[in-house]
Amino acid sequence: MTAEKIDPPAAPAEGPLPTPEPAALDAAKDMRAVEAAAREIVPPAPAAPAEPAAEAKRTVPKSPREAIEPSEVPPPPAKGRSKTARNPTIVFLNGVFSFLTLLVVAIGGVVVYAKQRFEAPGPLAAPVVVLIPNNASPSGISDLLEKNGVVSDAMTFHLGTRLMKEAERLKAGEYEFPPGVSMREALEIITEGRSVQHRLTFPEGWSSEQIVRRLLDDTILTGKIAAIPEDGALLPETYSYSRGTTTREQILDQMKKAQERRLADIWAHRADGLPLATPRDLVILASIVEKETSKADERPRVAAVFINRLKRGMRLETDPTVLYGIYGGKAWLEGRTITRADLASPNPYNTYRIQGLPPGPICNPGRAAMEAVANPSRTNELFFVADGTGGHAFAETFEEHNRNVARWRAIEQGRVPPPVAPSAPAKPVQVKPAPGAAPKPN
Repeated sequence: MTAEKIDPPAAPAEGPLPTPEPAALDAAKDMRAVEAAAREIVPPAPAAPAEPAAEAKRTVPKSPREAIEPSEVPPPPAKGRSKTARNPTIVFLNGVFSFLTLLVVAIGGVVVYAKQRFEAPGPLAAPVVVLIPNNASPSGISDLLEKNGVVSDAMTFHLGTRLMKEAERLKAGEYEFPPGVSMREALEIITEGRSVQHRLTFPEGWSSEQIVRRLLDDTILTGKIAAIPEDGALLPETYSYSRGTTTREQILDQMKKAQERRLADIWAHRADGLPLATPRDLVILASIVEKETSKADERPRVAAVFINRLKRGMRLETDPTVLYGIYGGKAWLEGRTITRADLASPNPYNTYRIQGLPPGPICNPGRAAMEAVANPSRTNELFFVADGTGGHAFAETFEEHNRNVARWRAIEQGRVPPPVAPSAPAKPVQVKPAPGAAPKPN
């Protein structure tokens, strides 16, 4: 059976549809039968998907939470890394950089912490004295401070000295640390050499032998003394020194240099017309003045007596020179008496027999005695003798001097009471003449 193409009926005109005739209904039935037969022969083409209904396209309203959430999950990143990132060199350098960064941060933290500990108050509750020996290493000094409770951590103190480049400036010595001293303050005390200062005083008029004995008796000083210096070469004063760093010879050197400086200054400011040729002559006469009186206000007056005698060519006739000529530096170690035989003994220091000054000083005079000789009182006095008060009675003539001597003898024998002294000065060195000895002119 051949299928015939059947045109579809034309679309009816607009308007109300007419009521179909019975014949037309039969024709339509026949047409539907033909179309059904055709469909059995030619399979129908697949129908296109129908458009979704308008109602299906309508979006269902969302809640506020759903509205802010993404409607779709973003796709995952592409698999794998770039070739540059996978390069072994880049990976190594990244690791090194990360390590160095962490190392710098760690070191910075340690430095900040150490600095805080270095400057914080220390554990010391009471003052303590620490002796740092010679040739002590920086680490040894740190351990010594920790052992004595000055610092809480020897390693931190040692690290601080290294970082501050102060390790080479640490000095040996005896140091006193106050309570709560910080590591920084302790370091400054040591590097600046603020050691404990001990003092040693030498009285004016001591012989060099006496000075050496005192140095040898001092247990803080170290070292030996090769030789006893010449009398007059040392300046008796108070000297400071540090334990462990000062020797006995160094103290003597200080005394010698001090005497040289003081004598040069005094000699430069001496009065005109003195019968003294050299600075040594000034020291010789000052040593005699030192042994004749211990009263400060009398030194210029006693010096004037000897200056006046030298100008007139008179012998000095002073007892201390005779004693020194006999006993040397040991003359002042104990009380000694002088006899008529001593006055007549021929020794180079016996000013009862020699003219002018003795050959050398009889002690180490102090500054005041040397200044008194350089600038003596302006008097015409030629004699003096003890007055019973610790001082002296002065005279211009021999007759007046004899009266002063007689008064002194009466006081010695208890026949008259001694005059009342205005103060209580130290008694000067006096030598009693032997019984029957003539009164000395001075």
